[in-house]
Amino acid sequence: MKIIKYALILAALLACRPAPSLAQNVPYDRILHSQSEPQSWLTYGGSYSSQQFSSLKQINRENISSLKVAWMYQPSKAVSNLEASPIVVDGVMYITEPPSTVTALDVRTGLRLWSWSPVLPEHVVSIGLYATSRGVAILGDTVFIGTADSHLVALDAKTGAVRWNVHVADNAMGYAMTGPPLAIKDEVIIGSAGSEAAVRGFLDAYDAKTGKRLWRFWTTPRPGEPGAESWGVGASESAGATTWNNGSYDPELNLIYWGTGNPAPDFNDDERPGDNLYTCSVIALDADTGKLKWYFQFSPHENHDWDSDEPAILFNATIGGKPRKLLGFANRNGFYYVLDRVTGKFITGQPFVKETWAKGLDADGRPILAPDQEPTLGAGTLVYPSITGGVDWTSPSYSPDTGLFYVSVHETGAYFIKGQGKIEPGPPKGIVGGGGIRALAGEQSYGAIRALDATSGKLRWQFKLLAPAWVPVLSTAGGLVFSGTDEGNFFALDASSGKPLWQFYMGHAARSNPISYEVDGKQYIFETAGNVYVAFALP
Repeated sequence: MKIIKYALILAALLACRPAPSLAQNVPYDRILHSQSEPQSWLTYGGSYSSQQFSSLKQINRENISSLKVAWMYQPSKAVSNLEASPIVVDGVMYITEPPSTVTALDVRTGLRLWSWSPVLPEHVVSIGLYATSRGVAILGDTVFIGTADSHLVALDAKTGAVRWNVHVADNAMGYAMTGPPLAIKDEVIIGSAGSEAAVRGFLDAYDAKTGKRLWRFWTTPRPGEPGAESWGVGASESAGATTWNNGSYDPELNLIYWGTGNPAPDFNDDERPGDNLYTCSVIALDADTGKLKWYFQFSPHENHDWDSDEPAILFNATIGGKPRKLLGFANRNGFYYVLDRVTGKFITGQPFVKETWAKGLDADGRPILAPDQEPTLGAGTLVYPSITGGVDWTSPSYSPDTGLFYVSVHETGAYFIKGQGKIEPGPPKGIVGGGGIRALAGEQSYGAIRALDATSGKLRWQFKLLAPAWVPVLSTAGGLVFSGTDEGNFFALDASSGKPLWQFYMGHAARSNPISYEVDGKQYIFETAGNVYVAFALP
């Protein structure tokens, strides 16, 4: 009887809690002005500028030491590679569970409201990547996800019911989706992974209501197309430049900015002479037509697997006494770049980690190559940074309050080995990528959170980590920077000095973009680790 009594009391208490609103309505204009409602998190990077910044400041330097776990959510079955950044709107959080499940949670309690999973093939091809999902997009009353087998699916935001399902690319050939879509105006933008399978990269736009494809931009050209000459005689087989992460958007310029992956094969460049456009670049496309407005190639003729799929951060600043619309990019090749996002012109750039492959950048931002830094047969060539680069897929953060660009860096090198050359499109039977790496024995590699002056790239402070981490960064108006470690620590630093202020041991490596939201007047910080989603708040 006591058990029944307590159960009835618990049910009554839960019934008294404010119910989340499922009458979702997130029109384009609402995302466009996301800065006016910091209590929500309406798109992957927090805004179209991808700044990973929250203007909430209830949690701040003075009270961060009191931060506690508010709620936790665990999927019904074990998951791995949990890299999902959620969307939060009107009391509901939309998360993804690997490989391609979408779940809606009550943001106050973590209570599951609904969940949807696709019917995936018995064998999902995922060469050179994890079968995971980094999140969803929302537009109107619809949630969008790219699945592991390369479908774009639209779900009813209130129920999870499928509204449409579009087959984007052939997973059997190696195409797979890991990045979140980007919803703008009345369209959904999404890219695909699969460079190691020698597929041809692209970026697509789909009608948000019907799923009809509106345009496609191929990121590697074929004969007769602009840039084909940069692949030499092998232009008909150009491959790579996949677009497997998220992009940014400037509504005033109507330009989408998206990073592209490495050429294929990765480490053997014998059959792809030239710069290999548009690999290892950031491309600026007209949002209505998909037409290329400009591009900037960070690593021409790249052969170390240093793709450029890291998110581009958009910000405005004064340079030389003139206001400029800028794009900041911490590249996997170890250099931090500042570009004019109107024209794509190079402004400045410098290393933010140890690098040995280039002597510097010329006046146009093109690398001045150092000798003897190419992958070689046998023992290989020691190069910095390693295959994971100065930074991997993880989002950096920009704070308009401090003017600093925060990034989780990798300080490590490796021996790059040249292997098999030509690989046919589709799942290869030989060595993936034309070679590989060998770890540097005894190396004292480490990670760090580094704060760079956003307009110059100069180091302002760093907080060293025991090992390189695969954890994005969040900065807030409370004067805080949040990130995590591969050892399982989630922590907060002073945004101005890098001084450690708080940490919580999560028991497993943190992975996803930390975010912040507010409900019922209470601010939350959210992160994932291992098999759990965790929300933190003040008591």
